[in-house]
Amino acid sequence: MKATVLLSGGVDSATCLGIAVDKYGKDEVLALSVFYGQKHKKEIEAAKKIAEYYGVELKTLDLALIFEGSECSLLAGSNRDIPKESYASQILHTHGKPVSTYVPFRNGLFISSAASIAISYGCEIIYYGAHSDDAAGNAYPDCSDEFNEAMNRAVYIGSGKQLKIEAPFVKMTKAQVVKTGLMLKVPYELTWSCYEGGDVPCGICGTCRDRAEAFKQNGIDDPAMKKGEKI
Repeated sequence: MKATVLLSGGVDSATCLGIAVDKYGKDEVLALSVFYGQKHKKEIEAAKKIAEYYGVELKTLDLALIFEGSECSLLAGSNRDIPKESYASQILHTHGKPVSTYVPFRNGLFISSAASIAISYGCEIIYYGAHSDDAAGNAYPDCSDEFNEAMNRAVYIGSGKQLKIEAPFVKMTKAQVVKTGLMLKVPYELTWSCYEGGDVPCGICGTCRDRAEAFKQNGIDDPAMKKGEKI
């Protein structure tokens, strides 16, 4: 295979998968979905649907034990409530630290795990969907361009110069990600981003607000939202 794609089931990773399949073909792409102890499995279910849509092989990995000691509000073991406000509002109260939904070094762990799997499958590249909106204000520092460059160098050297990382959106906004995906006809109706595990997205958590605004900037409603429901 040529490429491994970290597939969370959300907008950004689904768009990465669309790019990889468009470039290499479905038979040359391996998708990797990771369970890390979330309060729900809606993302995992979405990843399966997206992989089936594209006809790519999907591997799943359970890394929940690594985060057992974390107080990240996304995790099942945490008693903290998931914030119902924008990331910009949350950052005002963090004093420069990541927001409460930051999973400790998640992207670093996922990329490292993906690197081992990618090398085993003979892949040359790992795609992941970090974008500039998530990195803004240090909300998610493992989505920054600086982090990506450091990880890319580490993976390249550590793999014996066999493997590279591709983060096509690291300098783009989420609206630009959606624009790219719309051109590729990515099935956004199958994606799930909401931090809550209800029947429909809550519409008010940070990630729901971000994706709704991204679709709005592209002149359409979020296709994952229930018909007639607005944020």
